[in-house]
Amino acid sequence: MKFTKTTEQDSNYNDLENMSVSELLVNINTEDKTVAQAVEKALPEVEKLVLETVNKLKTGGRIFYIGAGTSGRLGVVDASECPPTFGVSHDLVVGLIAGGDNAIRKAVENAEDDTEQAWRDLKQHNITDNDIVIGIAASGTTPYVIGGLKKCNENNIATGCITCNQNSPLALTAQFPIVVIVGPEFVTGSSRMKAGTAQKLVLNMISTATMIQLGKVKGNKMVDMQLSNDKLVERGIQMIMNLLNIDHNLAQDLLLKHGSVRNATTFYNNENK
Repeated sequence: MKFTKTTEQDSNYNDLENMSVSELLVNINTEDKTVAQAVEKALPEVEKLVLETVNKLKTGGRIFYIGAGTSGRLGVVDASECPPTFGVSHDLVVGLIAGGDNAIRKAVENAEDDTEQAWRDLKQHNITDNDIVIGIAASGTTPYVIGGLKKCNENNIATGCITCNQNSPLALTAQFPIVVIVGPEFVTGSSRMKAGTAQKLVLNMISTATMIQLGKVKGNKMVDMQLSNDKLVERGIQMIMNLLNIDHNLAQDLLLKHGSVRNATTFYNNENK
């Protein structure tokens, strides 16, 4: 089938500079409303990747996100939020971006064009066939990402991807491709907009569903979250109060003593059988 970069096609809107602020916002919002529907169509693909990811992590593996530019930054964000949210180690979900950590804030020229660098970056983390590598690229043509996935395939490492163009080289390379067709951007080619939103939604699904399957959520609560600030401590206290039907002072004492909602509630229940 023919590969067409719909993410690069002309916007459905013209003369943007002549629009009022209100018109700009309404039109951007109109386009954004279509993103969740596009993600919905890809849910069967997301499910396949999540099931594979859960299997890998249950047997001691890790998740690696690789990407460039906006896509790379989104992977880094999702990876960095897993430890505080789910209480997992910082090396369980790893985000790698073309050009290294400096590229998170500033673009690194030509970093995404190196087909070998992603594999070098992965080897720095002692990648094995227990792990899974998910390439993120709206265009589906980023050499850094495609090259990394090809090397993973050659080394029997499971590969997935998130892209926004049907039949892209990346989608054809990944073993578990997720393709979310969002169509032309409001500003032609600005894939940080709808494509970026779609990628963020899918990343939320992958990490959240995986962690729930691994037992990192109880009921609907983040019982393993890290107590890294006062807001999260107070949230944890409220969780314990509601779960155990106890007062604030006792809940606070339990949380500070045992370090997590899960540990605190487990201790209390064992002591009060």
